[in-house]
Amino acid sequence: MAEHAHAQLVRKGYDAFVRGDMDTLRGLIAADCTHHVPGSHPLSGDFKGQDAIIDMYGRLAQETAGTMSVELRHVMVDGRGHAVAVHRFQAERSGRSYDDTGCLVFRIVGDKITDLDECVGDIDKADEFWA
Repeated sequence: MAEHAHAQLVRKGYDAFVRGDMDTLRGLIAADCTHHVPGSHPLSGDFKGQDAIIDMYGRLAQETAGTMSVELRHVMVDGRGHAVAVHRFQAERSGRSYDDTGCLVFRIVGDKITDLDECVGDIDKADEFWA
C-alpha cells in the first residue's frame, strides 16, 4: 500500500530541510503559513509567511554553526489534513550540546502546509540551549 500523500509531503519537507534546500521548502508551504515555536528564547514565537519561516530556519543553522541535525523518526496522518512528525534534533551552540526528541504538527490544505506547531521533549532544556 502506498504511503499517504500528506506523509509524503512531510517527508519531502524534512528531506529538504536536512539538505538546506530552502527553495523546495518554500514550494511546500503556503504563502501565509505560520510556524509556531514553543518556549521563551530568541528563536521562539510565531513565524508568519514563507520569508519569516525560511529566515528562522536560516537562523537555526547560523546559531548552531552548521552542527544542527534532524532525524525523522515517524510520520502519522489522519487523512483529514493533519500530520504529526516525530524527530530527533541535535545541535551544538556556544559550547553546549542539545539532543532532544520533538515533533511538528502539520495542517495541510490541498498540497500545501498551512500551519506548523512545534513541540519539544524538554522545553526548559530548549530555552536554556537557545538563550
